[in-house]
Amino acid sequence: MSPSMRGNVGTLGADGREEDRMRHRFDGSALVAMIAMTACSALLSGCGILFQNHEKRADAVLKPTPGNTARGTITLIERADGVQVTYNLTDMPPNSDHALEVHERGDCIAVTDQDTSPVFALQSDRRHPNARLEGELGNIRSDATGAATGFIVATDVSLDGVRSVISRAIMLHREATDPYAMYPHNVGPAIACGVIRR
Repeated sequence: MSPSMRGNVGTLGADGREEDRMRHRFDGSALVAMIAMTACSALLSGCGILFQNHEKRADAVLKPTPGNTARGTITLIERADGVQVTYNLTDMPPNSDHALEVHERGDCIAVTDQDTSPVFALQSDRRHPNARLEGELGNIRSDATGAATGFIVATDVSLDGVRSVISRAIMLHREATDPYAMYPHNVGPAIACGVIRR
């Protein structure tokens, strides 16, 4: 074979190897691009989980106190304007109003009028005799069948910090509270009680 042909064969061989290298390089860059896209996708989905709105939530199951039948569920969700207290209650006395209150201790065993822990309030608020206490959530009205469904927005409590109602008792009382009373109104014993838990 003449030297010029050997050179051509060598060039063809070198060009062939160069093409092989380019093909392998292309495959490698495609793999790197695919890994980069997968990593970006995982990162973005992780950011979505990280920055999504994680609502603070707690629940209580209200059970009847001795001699009563009222029962139901309470869901508390912290919102920008306060804690939304959603209630779904049954077996209440029909067409009647009842105070819903959060009490200091998470105890539903001693629920007689004398043994119930005080209504939840900060110490500074207890110094004012006519102040509305944080734990006084409002009144709930039952319908003709003894059921009540709805919600109250409690602006004075939270689900963490010093105003937290977690692990406290929430009670439905026999009487309604009077929001215009000059002095605290006796709402009678609890007819249903549950402990607020996350």
